[in-house]
Amino acid sequence: MYKRILLAYDGSQPGQKALLDCREIAQWSQASLTLIAVMPPQRQLVAPEGYIYEKSVIDQERTRYQGILNDGLRQLIEAGHEASGGEVVYGETVDEIARYARQIEADLIVVGHKHLDSWAARWWRGSVSKSLIEHAPCSVLVVITR
Repeated sequence: MYKRILLAYDGSQPGQKALLDCREIAQWSQASLTLIAVMPPQRQLVAPEGYIYEKSVIDQERTRYQGILNDGLRQLIEAGHEASGGEVVYGETVDEIARYARQIEADLIVVGHKHLDSWAARWWRGSVSKSLIEHAPCSVLVVITR
């Protein structure tokens, strides 16, 4: 049975479905539920002097991701479930989710996934879910939307 569940939440339609499914699993197994959002590395502007980091852009993105997490936590609390977290982590998505799962000793990672229609879109975008399964320290539940 699962005791610690980590939900990688991004507020998208697949993320919303994962939130609902995760809530049900956590209630059923009486597990603790932790939410995180992964803020991908910002692309820097290249100048002759080197890289330029736009601190204001990074701060705006961090605020946006924190708002997404706060909304997810609010939904869980309104549904009567206790949840913790709401932490925004920064880095490559798969690496950060796996690292955080190890840190909290998660038994289950839950992520949302939307099937992409074209082979080109699937090839170009890659699959966080597929890569996460290879790197995760525990079971992974991929909640699929179409």
